[in-house]
Amino acid sequence: MTGGAGYIGSHAAKALRGAGYRVVLFDSLRAGHRAAALGTTLIEGDIQDTAAVRAVIRQHEVTAVMHFAALLAVGDSVRDPAGYYHTNVGGTLSLLDAMGSESVHQLVFSSTAAVYGEPMETPIPERHPTEPINPYGETKLAVERAIPHYERAYGLRAIRLRYFNAAGADPDGDLGEDHDPEIHLIPLAIKAVLGGPRLKVFGEDYATADGTCLRDFVHVSDLAQAHVGALTALEAGVQPAVYNVGNGRPYSVRDVIAAVERVTGQRVPWSAAARRPGDPAVLFASSDKIRRELGWRPSRPDLDSIVETAWRWHSTHPHGFDDVGL
Repeated sequence: MTGGAGYIGSHAAKALRGAGYRVVLFDSLRAGHRAAALGTTLIEGDIQDTAAVRAVIRQHEVTAVMHFAALLAVGDSVRDPAGYYHTNVGGTLSLLDAMGSESVHQLVFSSTAAVYGEPMETPIPERHPTEPINPYGETKLAVERAIPHYERAYGLRAIRLRYFNAAGADPDGDLGEDHDPEIHLIPLAIKAVLGGPRLKVFGEDYATADGTCLRDFVHVSDLAQAHVGALTALEAGVQPAVYNVGNGRPYSVRDVIAAVERVTGQRVPWSAAARRPGDPAVLFASSDKIRRELGWRPSRPDLDSIVETAWRWHSTHPHGFDDVGL
């Protein structure tokens, strides 16, 4: 599993272990945390080092790959498109080369709703045109477009999961969100409650009911289960496919602020800021296909439940994984 010490990867690794899989994590630790491995075998390395990836595959007799390692901040991608293309596209091609050389043909690819761009219809179905409006979405789409060619030429079998806003934390309290800098709405709102910087609301003039962006928040543990289901499907011979993974219900930035205030019982200090470049007004998913074909269902679809798990993690780990074991 690439990026297995990161936020989503670590939750997926825990879900895989719970399903009886033997898991090996490969992570540069650029954004991941050694403590997030929870004792799982962790090899530090860069996916652009094809030889190193091949060595790990051989040593651990890897039979399938989940690929999470990527840069993911929309704003950063606008400022540094070259870095995003090198890491997200170049790194993935390096990984695919390593897999092909070692005859590993099963891949679950972590993609994103950002491939859709501004939605022409909502909820967004998988057949929706893919017209990204930022380099992050473009890099993920570039990989998605490469995958079918690898499938036809090299026998790769891949499931691409386009997910929306991962949020929340492991209900057992073992894992949570710890980015530096933090860029995601729910942890930023919680950190504001805990005495951190005021939350910035980027744009209040969108064509939405309250003027703020609408997003689809999916609990990170539910997202992890979708990855387990995708791998199980590949093992059962399901054909390569693309699936949205989301709750199918949009929440605005103001909705999130209200949920954090309900859960914490405290006011969220916030102030308005200019729109960020590359941010669509509305993104939320139709997950009918993955529900129908893979039987996936979100177990925590309501926003307050998602926020509550995030609050438990951040309130008990104010310094993130630096607090683990203290």
